[in-house]
Amino acid sequence: MAKKLVIKVTAGVDAPERCSQAFTVAAVAVASGVEVSMWLTGESAWFVLPGRAAEFELPHAAPLPDLVDSILAGGTLTLCTQCAARRDITEKDVIEGVRIAGAQVFVQEAMAEGAQALVY
Repeated sequence: MAKKLVIKVTAGVDAPERCSQAFTVAAVAVASGVEVSMWLTGESAWFVLPGRAAEFELPHAAPLPDLVDSILAGGTLTLCTQCAARRDITEKDVIEGVRIAGAQVFVQEAMAEGAQALVY
């Protein structure tokens, strides 16, 4: 089993099933004791803003705020630097516990020994 799971999600309300799958896998991995680093890019970037995850709805899916809380409780949640800049999101805008980092950090995490990367 991979020692670390690095998940990049590019989907948001534009592709709700793919988005929900990414958050669900990340939360289940955290609950299973796997080290998780989740990266929000593209339309998923909006979910780092207070209240935005609560606006997401998908029938038969776990509530997104609960999944975000689970990920933050035991993993790392990162907003892509470029995605943040394109949306005028700064560190003072995001929910507590979210970091903003760029491609270099993503590549470093994804290429680390024992890491498994998934992209949704």
